[in-house]
Amino acid sequence: MSKFAQLKELIAATEADAQKFYENGNAAAGTRVRKALQDVKNLSQEIRNEVTALKNRDK
Repeated sequence: MSKFAQLKELIAATEADAQKFYENGNAAAGTRVRKALQDVKNLSQEIRNEVTALKNRDK
């Protein structure tokens, strides 16, 4: 469950940069958003693998 909390924190931390990019056109903020989204993707994959392992362990 800690990885899920990390995922929520990562998304919340990215919100300010997303606003800077979409509302003000700040290109550097866009780069930070893209990096954060890559981190979200990787963390999501880790969570998926963990869930699958736990689900299969109980069988």
